[in-house]
Amino acid sequence: MIDKEPTAELDSRFSSDDAAPISWAEGRERLEGAEVYWISTVRPDGRPHVTPLLSVWLDGALYFCTGPDERKAKNLVRNPHCILATGCNALDEGLDVVVEGDAIRVTDEARLGHVADAYLSKYGSDWRFAVRDGAFYHDPGSLREADAGAAWVYEVSPKKVFGFGKGESFSQTRWRF
Repeated sequence: MIDKEPTAELDSRFSSDDAAPISWAEGRERLEGAEVYWISTVRPDGRPHVTPLLSVWLDGALYFCTGPDERKAKNLVRNPHCILATGCNALDEGLDVVVEGDAIRVTDEARLGHVADAYLSKYGSDWRFAVRDGAFYHDPGSLREADAGAAWVYEVSPKKVFGFGKGESFSQTRWRF
């Protein structure tokens, strides 16, 4: 996937009078640099499920992994629509970014190897993965090497992304892809 340049729109209803749209470069930088993300999925009975996870921004999409028996994976099998969010929990600083899209399972081993390299580069050797049978497995020496189970990898290409700027000036930017 190519990291395409979206159109940025400021929503003046939720922005300070002096606010300007946030550039996609700044929003993408936040997605690339964040360490913790929150994923929202939908349970089979329609209730929401939210949990923190690690993710990498690569080639215009977010990637994350989860065990096939975890709630988020079970939810995504039934309904791929999800939201990934990251930001700062302070009210007077930072930029919060919310990505809407569909989580598509990645099984191509070359692609998985590329994503595994991105995890290693971003999070260090505690998050080193081996790739086999269309999934991630924790490598010896990684944080969870005793966890011998598979971790499924998902790609979320953004359909909509929102940026919430905080500080002296508040802003809400929507990036359309």
